[in-house]
Amino acid sequence: MTDKYHKRNGPGQDGNGLMKLVIFNAVLFVILKFIYVIYLSVSPNPGEFYKNVFDWFAMPANLHVLGSRPWAILTYMFTDEHVFRFIANMFWLWAFGYILQDLAGNRKLIPLYVFAGLFSAAFYIIAYHVFPKLNGQISTAFLAGANPSVMAIAIAATAIASDYRIFPMINGGIPLWILTAVYILISFSSIAYGDAGAYIANISAAFFGFMFIQQMKKGNDWSAWINVFFDWLADLFNPDTGKDHRSPKEQFFYKVSGTQPFKKIPNITQKRIDDILDKINQEGYRYLTDEEKEILKRAADKEDL
Repeated sequence: MTDKYHKRNGPGQDGNGLMKLVIFNAVLFVILKFIYVIYLSVSPNPGEFYKNVFDWFAMPANLHVLGSRPWAILTYMFTDEHVFRFIANMFWLWAFGYILQDLAGNRKLIPLYVFAGLFSAAFYIIAYHVFPKLNGQISTAFLAGANPSVMAIAIAATAIASDYRIFPMINGGIPLWILTAVYILISFSSIAYGDAGAYIANISAAFFGFMFIQQMKKGNDWSAWINVFFDWLADLFNPDTGKDHRSPKEQFFYKVSGTQPFKKIPNITQKRIDDILDKINQEGYRYLTDEEKEILKRAADKEDL
């Protein structure tokens, strides 16, 4: 059962938000670098590339400039100009994103990535308009890179289960909080000296990641509405939409009226098990019904015989 679950949490799984984020970041990074090379082949001055291309994807701190490119508040979190920083961000995104999906399902990662990016962008802009020292640098300040969103994912994964173990072959495993501490140290030490705006963006994103999980534990899923929107958007281009809206329970059992003279024991089929494992991947184990947990237990006991 564990092997089947992790296969559904692998790179090729449908709805794998982690793979989508990594691919989208990588594609945009390669496109921008390709355009950069073209600009260098025409003119040795890279400033033309930043003025005509890159600056339209990065988010400026100046609200007046941002008004001319409002999409930048979204595109900045997928935009990077430094090769090594991009590789490091994708490594940490994969490490913490995989753990978060393993613990909370596939439908939390992308909303958290986007919401944390928007939250940190708002604090970044506010800081440059409120603090006099930063306000003097507002004309040249811009935010780019996945750092704030990855920071939120790291804190969120740790907030769910700080004692989650990685590398179990090493003395029983290394607690997740240690990996997070190492990441935070590396992340903040890599920020350019004097770039207070970047510190504010990362700290605000970390706070959002923590609050996201705290609210989820209380039953308040901040990702629910955007997942509904994503589902609606996907259904627009899905020819199979509307063919069968019945729940697995309705598909596997007859409907009867009156009081049942016996306790219904659900039939264990491979499709039923697959549906339950997919639900764990999408929403997390904590959202399973008692009936679904009983089916998994019976299936596991059956495999042990």
